[in-house]
Amino acid sequence: MAMVIATFLIILLVVFKHSAPVEPFDVRQHLSTVSRYGAVKDIADSTFVPSNVPDGCSPIHLNLVARHGTRSPTKKRMRELDKLATHLELLLRDAKEQNLSLKKVPAWLWGWQSPWKGKVTGGELTDVGEVELYHLAIRIRERFPDLFYEEYHPDIYTIKATQVPRASASAVAFGMGLFSGNGSLGPGHHRAFAVTSESRASDILLRFFDCCQNYKDFKKSQEPAVDELKEPIFDEITAALRKRYGLTFTRQDTSSLWFLCKQEASLLDITDQACGLFSPSEVALLEWTDDLEHFILKGYGKSLNYQMGVPLLKDVFESMEQAIKAKEENYAPRSYEKARLRFAHAETVVPFSCLLGLFLEQSGYHLLNISEFEQIQREEPLKYPPKPPQKRNWKGSTVAPFAGNNMLVLYSCPATSSSKYFVQILHNEHPIPMPGCNNSDLCPFEVFKERIVTPHMKHEYHAVCNAKLEKPEQKPTKSKFSQLFHWLFSPRNKDNTGFLKDDL
Repeated sequence: MAMVIATFLIILLVVFKHSAPVEPFDVRQHLSTVSRYGAVKDIADSTFVPSNVPDGCSPIHLNLVARHGTRSPTKKRMRELDKLATHLELLLRDAKEQNLSLKKVPAWLWGWQSPWKGKVTGGELTDVGEVELYHLAIRIRERFPDLFYEEYHPDIYTIKATQVPRASASAVAFGMGLFSGNGSLGPGHHRAFAVTSESRASDILLRFFDCCQNYKDFKKSQEPAVDELKEPIFDEITAALRKRYGLTFTRQDTSSLWFLCKQEASLLDITDQACGLFSPSEVALLEWTDDLEHFILKGYGKSLNYQMGVPLLKDVFESMEQAIKAKEENYAPRSYEKARLRFAHAETVVPFSCLLGLFLEQSGYHLLNISEFEQIQREEPLKYPPKPPQKRNWKGSTVAPFAGNNMLVLYSCPATSSSKYFVQILHNEHPIPMPGCNNSDLCPFEVFKERIVTPHMKHEYHAVCNAKLEKPEQKPTKSKFSQLFHWLFSPRNKDNTGFLKDDL
């Protein structure tokens, strides 16, 4: 008997030791690209072991591609919330007139108005967004003191932003943090610095998606199909909300309430109102619909999505080559660039991450054992990210949250025998594996060039974006009877609303 008890205790101890503690669900980490940087920046793959930078290596150049910080909802989205307030009032009044039980209705719904009601401008960088970029800059300066000790000059520290105010304001907040204490302006000893922008009509480095006609045509043609993929999830959750709260919510209500949840949680730190309407599993599904949309329309869903970002990749790579040349030819101090810092949008960061081959789901493909990285090289669309409860690497909250960023650090390593120069990629400040470099975060410069950069260089922007493309394959045509049946009984006929899109 004693032996049985001892064995049982040992088993119990082993199970307890190896069982991972269940972390409480934090909705702020599940808001796709509306996630605030501070809530998600330290969520990284715990199984990945970063490389140790070899002794004797020193950083000689840094490229940064960052999204703007947390921003207010756009005017279009604020109007959507005003419409939601009107419709919620109508739902509650109808339920009251019909003597329906209102015990399950959350108290906050009564008399609710949008927090942005009456606001006539939108989309601007918030105070939280300013702080995100300011402190990001300070952390980068502290992490790479060898790069940021020199006195500021625009040719040494190049700062670029798109013409969209939230991006340029993010660049300013970042610059204030990066150069704080190094000037003579005010008690913070700030200094002036230059932020340059291209016209929105011709910015193929940071707003390539705006100048690419083929991409705009593709996106417009695919948006209805994306909405159709999302509809079953929204219909399922709408039915659950109706049952749970006794109100006749529509699919559009669910969509608007999910948008409100994201705005409240990210901008206002309110998680017990709109977000509280949904269960954690429903939040996970709603998050997946957002991630799926970004995957199809901005990511690995079509090679055009990232091919149009090749000018940015080329600019990043050429800055590295220039830094190597300056090192090899012993340029005089303060005569060459040490950092190129860019501030743009999710539509910039997502395709750029795809060009680097980040956030892939698997190593094999069907029976051919072709990796997803090889599929990218073949310009094949990848399979959709797995649906919850399955785990996935492709999450908007990680790929491109507010202030999300990719840093490419170039190291000079004269003491190593394999390569004199290495490239390290940090995503949201954490080392991340590169499938093109045997899943290491530290890649010999020659390998980075050969496996990650060069395969994309065959694409010329204007050929990719302005040449006539083959029309996408059309879906099989339904019979007249099936079309009529679908029209009569589809939930879409009862709730004929689309999902609003935003420039992120």
